[in-house]
Amino acid sequence: MNRSIAHRVSYPIVFAALLGPFIANCGAKLPGAAGLPGGGGACPDMNDIAAIDSFDFGASFGLKSDVATKVKAGVSAAVEMKQLADKIEGDLKTACGTLAHDLGTAGDFKDAQEACNAASKAIGDAKGKLGAKAKVSLEVDPPHCGVAIDAYADCAGKCDATVKPGELPKCDGGKMQGSCTGECSGSCEADASAVCSGECDGSCDAQIKGACSGTCQGKCDGKATPAGAGASCGGTCDGKCSGSVKATCSGKCGGSCEIKAKASCSGTCSGSCSADMQAPKCTGKLEPPQMSAECKAKCDAKLQAKAECTPPHVTLRITGASDAKAAAAFLTTMDKDLPAVATIALGMADRVGELAGSVETVINGVQATVQGAGDPMTVGKLTACVGAPFKGALDAVGSVKANVNVSVTVQASASGGSASGTASASGKAG
Repeated sequence: MNRSIAHRVSYPIVFAALLGPFIANCGAKLPGAAGLPGGGGACPDMNDIAAIDSFDFGASFGLKSDVATKVKAGVSAAVEMKQLADKIEGDLKTACGTLAHDLGTAGDFKDAQEACNAASKAIGDAKGKLGAKAKVSLEVDPPHCGVAIDAYADCAGKCDATVKPGELPKCDGGKMQGSCTGECSGSCEADASAVCSGECDGSCDAQIKGACSGTCQGKCDGKATPAGAGASCGGTCDGKCSGSVKATCSGKCGGSCEIKAKASCSGTCSGSCSADMQAPKCTGKLEPPQMSAECKAKCDAKLQAKAECTPPHVTLRITGASDAKAAAAFLTTMDKDLPAVATIALGMADRVGELAGSVETVINGVQATVQGAGDPMTVGKLTACVGAPFKGALDAVGSVKANVNVSVTVQASASGGSASGTASASGKAG
């Protein structure tokens, strides 16, 4: 799943040459400056999507209708991409920073990259305390990240006039997700008060027989565990598990319940529903009606930033640890903190990586359109107006790819034995 960070795409030489003199005239307010030289050519607030969407690029810069539409959608896509990148940066910095701090790393981190590198090192140090014979295995039930279908259709209709009102995109390669008032077939992400009629992946308040990421009170692989606090079980726990389980739960399951037959779901249903799914989302790839590449990039970025993800469920098992206390502390921390990192590493990686490439292509295409927009004066004014958001989006593309990569590295570092072991982790994007 790792992806190398894409090289930054340089601005065309003419674009860069024209940008300088007009930025100087925009003053400190760029983006969002008005009164560019030559009359007209005012810029909307380039940090405000609503201002961009309501701005008339055609009247302001004397552009043909099709050119103005393409420029507006391209600028909107650029700003949406920047906002998505900022969200991922903030979420990942918090997730990795919390993990690093909980494992004993002091200090603050300037960005997500630094926080995640610190988290990977802290994980390695913690595993080193488990002893040379310790083995660590990690299984992650990936999150299911759903994009609202109705909201995507609304975005498409407002961005591209050729999209028919009420025309919904198709959900390809994923599951429908939402609230089900009927019977759910698939999986149900329930709260801790729900009874699970299938396999529970999360917490269970009753006896279980299956994988346990915490300590097991009962039997592990048929052998009785020490009385009292129990012991970390690297195999099958037959008893009470203090952490996350992946087993049939006869009590209340807090997490994902894999339903083997149609059953009621008091949480989020991922699959099919015997009644109409309420607030439907798509966990796969949304294939919208025929629409421009610029509008598709805009709506993909906008809705991806608002995607709702069911939490991933982490099952970490340790065998052969020489320090039981260190092993228990490591399990507790990873069970609490790793899901937030895995949400980005597994839930967003494929989708965001593809989106970053699409936005990059769109921006390069719109930049070429800007260069052919008219006389040099018009091109210069338009270039000065759109230069900042385009550069910001290209920077965002690199940031997103780098942050997805480092989130995958953190997750992988949790598995693979002692501190000197090779990291690996199971799980794929939901």
